[in-house]
Amino acid sequence: MSAEAGLSLARRLWIYQAERFPLVKSGILLAAFSAASLSVSAHLGGRSAPGIWAYLAAWLCMIAIFFQMRVCDEFKDHEEDSRFRPERPVPRGLVTLGLLRNLGLGAGAVMIAASLGVDGRLLGPLALVWVWLALMTAEFGAPAWLKARPILYLLSHMLIMPLIDLFVTAMEWLPAAGRPPAGLGGFLALSFVNGCVLEIGRKIWAPQSERPGVESYSGLWGPQRATRIWMGAVTLAWAALLWVGWAMGSFGVVALIGTASALAALMAGLGFVNSATPERAKRLDLMAGLWVLLCYAAAGFAPFLTGGGS
Repeated sequence: MSAEAGLSLARRLWIYQAERFPLVKSGILLAAFSAASLSVSAHLGGRSAPGIWAYLAAWLCMIAIFFQMRVCDEFKDHEEDSRFRPERPVPRGLVTLGLLRNLGLGAGAVMIAASLGVDGRLLGPLALVWVWLALMTAEFGAPAWLKARPILYLLSHMLIMPLIDLFVTAMEWLPAAGRPPAGLGGFLALSFVNGCVLEIGRKIWAPQSERPGVESYSGLWGPQRATRIWMGAVTLAWAALLWVGWAMGSFGVVALIGTASALAALMAGLGFVNSATPERAKRLDLMAGLWVLLCYAAAGFAPFLTGGGS
């Protein structure tokens, strides 16, 4: 701690992002997510893709909102982290909650500016995202009750994903048509389920990796059952992806990419069910991210290859 306290702010923030919000990994995944959202909205509406500024604004807003979610988690989990995970950046003194709060507010200013640069009406769906994020951070006013019901806890928190996607897709459909295109609900459902895939996947650990006081789905349900639930979420996401591909007129390509990707993820899940080792847990987490990346790549860009949409 003493050695890190003497580091420059830039160096400390670099260490923080590497541990808690890896910019390269997050940036790639969020670029696919944001670009796919805009492209799907345009194709469902029978329109050409929006200009480059919309894609850049959407990507910046995605990075900003996910960083804000990380900051809110730091506040929400501070007491637990201090007791059970003192090696994390905030408890060990690498960064302070005050610094993270200010950075989160700065990220909000970036989102407002980017939204105004596209269409001022975007502040409406952006406000919905922030309201839900505030409710999540406050655990909806019933933290003990909610934590005693882990499935409800998961679902209530993952509802922010379709709200984020509604905001991002609005960067295309609000200026172009003023209303969401028909069929967008299927893509929002895909975002919701993919949020569950990522969240469950990152909290499935090998038995020897479990820590007292630290919640995980493998600790809650057991590694085999938790993995089967994760595999069920992947299967639901695959079905939603196929529906989106059909709605956009690019079912064949989407089905090919989606089915191959889903099978690879399910094979990783079966591997962990058969042998719950730390190495296979890391592979499961990696496949969760890879599935989501390929899923959005297929949904967003297959229509350009097949001629679906405009």
